[in-house]
Amino acid sequence: MSREEVFFNHITEGYKTKGEFITFGSAMLDGETVKEAFVKVPLKTLNRHGLIAGATGTGKTKSLQVMAENLSEKGIPVLLMDIKGDLSGLAKASPGHAKIDERHAAIGLPFEAKKFPIEVLTISDQKGVKLRATISEFGPVLLSRILDLSEAQSGIVSIIFKYCDDNKLPLLDLKDFRKVLQFSTGKGKDEIQSEYGLISKASTGAILRKIIEIEQQGGDLFFGERSFDVKDLVRTDENGNGIISVLRLTDIQNKPKLFSTFMLQLLAEVYATFPEQGDSGKPELVIFIDEAHLIFREASKALVSQIESIVKLIRSKGIGLFFVTQNPKDVPEDVLAQLGLKVQHALRAFTAKDRKAIKLASENYPDSEYYDVDETLTQLGIGEAFISVLNEKGRPTPLAATMMRAPMSRMDILTDKELKQLIENSRLFYKYNEDIDRESAYEILSDKIEKINEREEVEEKKKEIAKSSKSSSTRRSTRMNPILKVVTSATFIRGVLGILKRVL
Repeated sequence: MSREEVFFNHITEGYKTKGEFITFGSAMLDGETVKEAFVKVPLKTLNRHGLIAGATGTGKTKSLQVMAENLSEKGIPVLLMDIKGDLSGLAKASPGHAKIDERHAAIGLPFEAKKFPIEVLTISDQKGVKLRATISEFGPVLLSRILDLSEAQSGIVSIIFKYCDDNKLPLLDLKDFRKVLQFSTGKGKDEIQSEYGLISKASTGAILRKIIEIEQQGGDLFFGERSFDVKDLVRTDENGNGIISVLRLTDIQNKPKLFSTFMLQLLAEVYATFPEQGDSGKPELVIFIDEAHLIFREASKALVSQIESIVKLIRSKGIGLFFVTQNPKDVPEDVLAQLGLKVQHALRAFTAKDRKAIKLASENYPDSEYYDVDETLTQLGIGEAFISVLNEKGRPTPLAATMMRAPMSRMDILTDKELKQLIENSRLFYKYNEDIDRESAYEILSDKIEKINEREEVEEKKKEIAKSSKSSSTRRSTRMNPILKVVTSATFIRGVLGILKRVL
């Protein structure tokens, strides 16, 4: 038996599945594609999370696109973070190309052009279905971690939430929260202090500065109503295809704090909402986080720790998370250790630092008698990747340098006209894009402060009137009657005595 035949059997046996699966492509040996040596991932293991990594231009986004398409075909909804703005083409079928046909002939898979049902979402002022969340939904613990507050400051946030709960003050957006903070050390200081304890003005000032930081990154657009129901991410179309929700984040590069805030809230909401699924045959939802380093960049230790905890726990809800980034080191080690599927595109070694990074990346993969991982990592072509997944028993599959299949949908963005039409045809657009600003803590407290000011003005006027009345009374009591003044004057007395003398 030839080396190629042994390799073919090695891959075929290693990637054998009993249940449903998706096919990435065909394994390569010595730089050549081995036809029909299919590299597959069981749907059952996709809630074990994964990583798609590689240098710029090596095909990461297309691998993400391929996975999203195949999951949608299997009836599994998908959420994509579209940082670069090049995933909207999923809504249109591929126009095809001779190179695509050549690639699929080498793999041994027929190529079929298809379009997929997509929903365009946004957390900023871009076009799409607006995703929002209220301050109340975050809760004091999560909000404190997002703002990176000290223990004392977190205690104040808990008091604020408790006071609002007790007094039926809805915390919907950032202006609500800011108003309550200001009230706690202003007009409401005595009321809150008597019930909940002293609140330091210095601490509330520090919290307000953190809120302003979030606001400057667009948090005022994200916090508010109508709050997005995460169950709307889990839908299928009339043909049974999972709907692919594409979250447009092309303006998020300079807003890492907002991105981290959104992702943590989303994952926390999904975890709290979805029921325990156990060991099911396929995931309930798969989330792809492109440019994943943006989540962890400038994030506090508490925030990273919270994300790590959710990554560990959320798979029991049937949720798969896939981080897409240039280098595996962009993802914290504790998160990386939770990832069962790895798609590693080429890494480029231009500096000594790059070579060290490649050495570390190669250690993430099992040993193989067919590949020198360090060397092969720098020689992979566009649309080629090292793949290692978990089989249905949870064991790692053989390492396979893989010729990846091409996307069935358009590998380009939608035109403005196509995008507008897609958004206007969305039923979610009309559900979530209505601006709602109902009475909440801001309006209620503003009214309360106005009434307090009015009472204080009335009291002040009463005091002034009383003071004026007292002063007037005092002046009257000390002023002599004019007639009495004349009668008792020395001149008058001397005149009377003179008259009496003459009479006598």
